[in-house]
Amino acid sequence: MAYCRHCGAQMESVATICPECGRRQMTTPAVDDSGSFGWTVLGCCVPIAGLILWLVWKDSKPNCAKAAGMGALIYLGFYVLMLLVGGCSAML
Repeated sequence: MAYCRHCGAQMESVATICPECGRRQMTTPAVDDSGSFGWTVLGCCVPIAGLILWLVWKDSKPNCAKAAGMGALIYLGFYVLMLLVGGCSAML
């Protein structure tokens, strides 16, 4: 059960209008947390953006944060691999 934000009357938790005072209740908009592949691509192309998005969204949008952070980690892994391959070829 929920309570009206205006008069305090008890009402159903899914109700949008209070049955006692008739005032509309504030509802929070749905957050898009699809974690789409686009965030992974962004994190991979601009790893600092992926890291920042992960830090900002890790609590409010965990799926999108994971995708952006994963892209940044993929870039970092690729970068380290290229450094190792480049370093080994320079030794030859």
